[in-house]
Amino acid sequence: MAWTKYQLFLAGLMLTTGSINTLSAKWADMFNAKGCQEEPERPFSHPFLQAVGMFLGEFCCLAAFYILICHDKRRPEPRVNRGQSFNPFLFFPPAMCDMTATSIMYVALNMTSASSFQMLRGAVIIFTGLLSVAFLGRRLAPNQWIGIFITILGLVIVGLADFISGNKDSSHKLSDVITGDLLIIMAQIIVSVQMVLEEKFVYTHDVHPLRAVGTEGFFGFFVLSLLLIPMYFIPVGNFANNPRHVLEDALDAFCQIGHQPLILLALLGNTVSIAFFNFAGISVTKEISATTRMVLDSLRTLVIWVVSLALGWEHFHGLQVLGFLVLLVGTALYNGLHRPLLARIPCCARFANEDDDGSGERERLLNDGRVQTGDNS
Repeated sequence: MAWTKYQLFLAGLMLTTGSINTLSAKWADMFNAKGCQEEPERPFSHPFLQAVGMFLGEFCCLAAFYILICHDKRRPEPRVNRGQSFNPFLFFPPAMCDMTATSIMYVALNMTSASSFQMLRGAVIIFTGLLSVAFLGRRLAPNQWIGIFITILGLVIVGLADFISGNKDSSHKLSDVITGDLLIIMAQIIVSVQMVLEEKFVYTHDVHPLRAVGTEGFFGFFVLSLLLIPMYFIPVGNFANNPRHVLEDALDAFCQIGHQPLILLALLGNTVSIAFFNFAGISVTKEISATTRMVLDSLRTLVIWVVSLALGWEHFHGLQVLGFLVLLVGTALYNGLHRPLLARIPCCARFANEDDDGSGERERLLNDGRVQTGDNS
């Protein structure tokens, strides 16, 4: 069935805003500006402040939810399912996981390329799959195990590409690239814990997706904003690229923004794009399918890589292309994207449903639009 203009718009919005989200964060990292003291220009390196902006974008989804409800009340027959009442603190544990993982990933983005950052995030399916077996009692289908092993192979190839390029690339030291890649993998472990917590305690409640994303954004924004105060006084040596060598110097960040206003544009791009990306992703799931959303998310990695090459932010590496393709195959197998292809082949049609064990329920929830699957960055 052909897509409507509205569906095309949603797909384009999701792909565009998802790409802008990572690219704008990387763009902010590439600026050089003076700080609060009389000193030479230096890179803008404030990952925790960037994470606060990202959560502000998610928090905006809560405002969008209430605007949607107010608009729906004016209709003769309300169409929006507001969901049941729930304890908002159910979202606090996953929000703290989200906050920790997002902060780590923004630290890592300072150390590695935007394309590697996006590709290595594919590791989340490995840890999510293993934790769902251990804590949710789920039995993974054969195609999911194969997808996990192929994803591991893809991660090794991408890591090897970064190792080789790190010796030639002057923008990032080899030690920084390796550290950044490892931090991204570490962050995916925390993201997988977040997903398991959400599935175990949150998905059993009928919560509107925008409200779910916004509630987690609320907790993440306010908790991390408060944490900026002690971070201003915690010394971390050369780990931090600010004059006082503290975990986060928010005042220095605002001084750099004052000297280079384009940094503010990049930060606003990150904040606004995450809000629209979550909205578009939820709408694509409801209006088209969860499978389409997965495909668009994979295409986002390709867009980020192509734009980074076009802007001269990184150099072309054939090994990275191979790694991306292998990761794409692993993700597709894990999420069951091979089933429509098998169903079209008469001799393989019976295999299309045999390996669907456990993931069908999640697919149903996604298509109902009740599962929060917002992005971390």
